[in-house]
Order: sequence, then C-alpha cells, then structure tokens
Amino acid sequence: MRKQTGTIVQFSGRWYLRYWERRNENGTLVRKRASHCLGEVTTKGVRPPADIQQAAEDFMRTRNHSKIPAEHNLSFADYYESVYLPWMKENRRPSTYKNCRDVWNHHVRPVSIRERSGLKDIRTFTVQKWLTQIATEDRSRNSLKRIKSTLSGAFTIAKQLGYFDGVNPAQGTFISPRARETEETYAYSLEEVNSMITLFPEPASTAFAIAALAGLRRGEIEGLEWPDFHDGALWVSRCTWNGRELPTKTRNSKAPVPVIKQLAERLELHRLRCGNPTIGSIFATRIGTRISMNNLLNRLMLPTLNRCQHCGLPKDKNHLKQEHKFARDDRLPQWHGWHAARRGLGTNPYRLGVPDKVIQAILRHSNVSVTLGYYVKQQTPDVIAAMDKFEAEIAAHDFRDSNGTVNPTPAPCPNR
Repeated sequence: MRKQTGTIVQFSGRWYLRYWERRNENGTLVRKRASHCLGEVTTKGVRPPADIQQAAEDFMRTRNHSKIPAEHNLSFADYYESVYLPWMKENRRPSTYKNCRDVWNHHVRPVSIRERSGLKDIRTFTVQKWLTQIATEDRSRNSLKRIKSTLSGAFTIAKQLGYFDGVNPAQGTFISPRARETEETYAYSLEEVNSMITLFPEPASTAFAIAALAGLRRGEIEGLEWPDFHDGALWVSRCTWNGRELPTKTRNSKAPVPVIKQLAERLELHRLRCGNPTIGSIFATRIGTRISMNNLLNRLMLPTLNRCQHCGLPKDKNHLKQEHKFARDDRLPQWHGWHAARRGLGTNPYRLGVPDKVIQAILRHSNVSVTLGYYVKQQTPDVIAAMDKFEAEIAAHDFRDSNGTVNPTPAPCPNR
C-alpha cells in the first residue's frame, strides 16, 4: 500500500485522524476506513493546531512503516479465538488450554470486545483498563494474577508469530489493591488423614492414602498402573486429565516416590481384592478402564464425610425422607480437596523435623521455594511452641538496662 498522510477531522470536541487500512476479517483481506483519536479540541477554528498535526504525522509514520503484514492485522478477539487458542490447544497441556479458554470466555472477552482498535494498537493502558474492569467482579488477587498472566502469554505468542510488534502491553500493569485477598490453602493434619483413611470405603481409602502418604496428585493417582509399584516405590510416569493419558506435569514429577510400610500393605491388600493382577490400572473399573478420582469423590468420599448428626444419612435424596433437617456431623473431618493431602505431606514431616530439601524431593518440586511457600503450612501450635522456645532462650540470658546494669528479674510492665 502507498504511503498515506491521512485526513484530520473534528468530531464531538476531539481531533481524529482518518486513514485506510487493510485488515484480515474471517480469513479475507479487506480495505477499511479507520480512525485514530489525536486529542481534545483546545483551539478555535477548523484548522488543527501544530501539535495535533505533529501527532498525526507520528501516527501515520507507524502505519506506513509497520512490520506487520496485512494478513496478520487482526482484532484482538479474532487473534485470540482463531490464532492463540488453536496454538495453545496444539502446543500446551489440555488443562492449560482450558484455562486460557475459560479466562477468555468468562473475563477478557466481555471487556475487550468493546475495543474497536486492532491487536497491534493495544497498549499497556488498554490492558490495565481491562484488568480494572475485571476486578469489579469480586475476584481474588490470585485470580486476577492468573488472568494477567494469561494475557501476557497471549501477547508473547502474538510477537513470536508476527501478529504484534512492540513491548508486551501486559507488562507494567498492576492488580487492584482493593481486590479480595486470596483464602489460605489447607493442609490435612495427621489426625485428619488417619480419620479419612479409616472412614472411606474401598477403593477410595487406598486412593486417598496414596495422596496423603505419598503425595501424588489426583491425575497421577488415576494414571497409576501395577507395574509402577515395585522396589518399595511408586514410579510416577504418567497422569490423566478428563480421561486422557498425558505425560507428567513436569520433568521432575517423573520420579519414584518411596512407599512407607503402612501404604505398601494397603496397596497389597487392594491388589488381592482386585484378583492379584500384575498389569493394568491400579484403580480400574469392572471393564478394565481407569476409575475417575472425581467419581470416587462424589460417590463414596463426600457422602461418607457429609452425614447428618441426627440419623447418620448422607445429604442426598435418602435424607429428604427424614422428619428433620440435615445438620452435618461436625465430628467428621471436612473435605478440602485432593491437593490438601499433598500439602499435608509437606507440612506434617516438616513439623517432625524433616529437612525442607528432603520434603522437596518427596513432593518432586523443581525448586525448594515452591515447597516452602505453598506446601509447608505453619500452624498455630508450631508458632506457640516456637515462641515458648524463644522465651526460654531469652530467660537464660541476663537482661541489662540502657546503662548496662544487670537486671536478672525484669520489672513487670506498667499498667496501661
């Protein structure tokens, strides 16, 4: 296309620059009339001032020397749906693709669809406006960080594929300080683990024991096969997601996990109940397919934990026939998710004095900071015990006032 100068027009108290542009719409190159706001009208008369003319020249220079070909000139919505999501589906894990699709459908699309500018015109203030609008949906800070990370990834891929040229506009944006704080994640205690293993029927009890005593993720438990259990360890080599067999989450995740005596005995008893197989899935249906851990949770585990304190029936249709309202039995432990068992395996050994690097190896993390930051939970009794130890250490030393006078029995604090 030949070089353009554009036409400056005045409309609704603002100066606009009108020019022609070739775009890709639904796979077809079309020539469209486009406009760009140059600024507010601050002078009288119909002729634009010098600063507006300079702004028009600077903008048209970016258009006349653009490195992005016309076939890559897309709107952000067209790029995300027709380029980015298919690329993620082909090159990333299904769970990652689903996250990007959900972020787009539920959060980004409703706020970005109002933008008339194309992908190449999006800047940091545009993305910041999207994040600010999304923050009004009462999302936690972690959710907003995940949305920001997804947007940053979309622009990174756009630069790599030649659809965007410039600084990633997601950089420099911030999460609203008024966003809701993220709730603290949970880790099962040893008492809760023992109670759940005792209460759950088989095979849910053995599946939960693997999660709590070996720290395997839900998909890794579902993907276990009998040849993976040998030499006193569970050799994690695959996982499943929505019935699909996939490689492990990371390279470090593909590793043997030591099996303690109590778990090994449970696995051998489970093998005997299954007919002493040597091949096939450890948790298999009658027709040989893998048992979904979500099905175990909804059909066996949750009904076991959510029972009425009056009649002992689970919260389902059977309880509706009773003459009283359902009241959960608080003596039973609460379900906080499969991953809470993995966090428990990080927290409980740490409380027993196991070194953090050893816990990192058990959980198969690539970085010990992940282990300490997200999987080791400091509980209130630990904090109290630490302060008691600190108090005893302080008591073993002499106190001195500002003049250096020894005061082995400090005076009590004055009443406030």
